Amino acid sequence: MSKARYSAETAAKEYLLDGNPLTRLEALVLFGVTSLPGLIRRMRSAGWVIESKPITYAAALVRMREKAVLQPPANLPIRQIQLTDYWVNR
Repeated sequence: MSKARYSAETAAKEYLLDGNPLTRLEALVLFGVTSLPGLIRRMRSAGWVIESKPITYAAALVRMREKAVLQPPANLPIRQIQLTDYWVNR
């Protein structure tokens, strides 16, 4: 009997294809994906239209708090740190 393999990258890809935006921080914390840009590059090569825009770390934290508990250090300037937000354009 062979076991079906479900990878972290597959989970992140399905999350994106379900219409959810995703940052590198979310990909790492929620799915364990260490290279979101690599996944995005492969999806674009496969023909998916992936959009992106900068968002603040604070905005990503607000979104993540719906799914995970994450407390950054108090001295981290979360309103100045920029992350890239990716989503599938349908």
